[in-house]
Amino acid sequence: MKAFTPGPAFVAAAALAGALVFALVPALQAASPADGQPAAPGTMDHGGAATMDHSNPDEQMRAMMQHHEQMMACMHAQQMQGGAPLLPGQDAFGAIQEIVRVLESDPKTDWSKVDLEALRQHLIDMNEVALKAEATAKPVDGGLEIAVTGSGRTLAAIQRIIPAHAKEIDGFNGWSAKSDPLSGGVRLTVTSNRPKEVQHIRGLGFVGILVSGSHHQPHHLAMAKGEFEHSGGNEHSGRAH
Repeated sequence: MKAFTPGPAFVAAAALAGALVFALVPALQAASPADGQPAAPGTMDHGGAATMDHSNPDEQMRAMMQHHEQMMACMHAQQMQGGAPLLPGQDAFGAIQEIVRVLESDPKTDWSKVDLEALRQHLIDMNEVALKAEATAKPVDGGLEIAVTGSGRTLAAIQRIIPAHAKEIDGFNGWSAKSDPLSGGVRLTVTSNRPKEVQHIRGLGFVGILVSGSHHQPHHLAMAKGEFEHSGGNEHSGRAH
């Protein structure tokens, strides 16, 4: 029988395969779970490669190649999942986008009443109060008193947002909340007769109290549907009522 003489292509292929095995073995050993332990969620199961017969070079090569293919497929899937951007890029844009999706998914939406401009103006108010208003807080018996002041567009937003928010959170967590007119703004007072809640209120401070409660999202949806008006009238409406 004529002796087999490997050609250059065979030698190159064998060398490449050997290099691949050499490179993958340490990674496989490091990534494989301990004996008897299941693979962590979201990772590949290395059990087949970990329990292969290392005395059989053909089986070892086949397992290594299979492991490499699984690894590449997993990386590709992760790239595909992360390939599409999810964030809208701007908070108000995202909030309105969410409301639009809710409206469009509801067959009962009356588009003749939808008022997204009112919602946009309200979100501007929220931005003014949260980021531009001056908030001076001081402890009072049972809670906190906050002087919320500003000028121009910020003052107008304070005068709309703070009284409405005080009404919404009055009774929340057993709190007592009220607002009073103040030169250049509004005074917000939040108290409780429960010692633990007193500390809670003081710890939250102005912005924490401002975001308390779960009325914001339903309020925004109702406003977009044309079902809500601030106590001051139609100042936020973009429609002719």
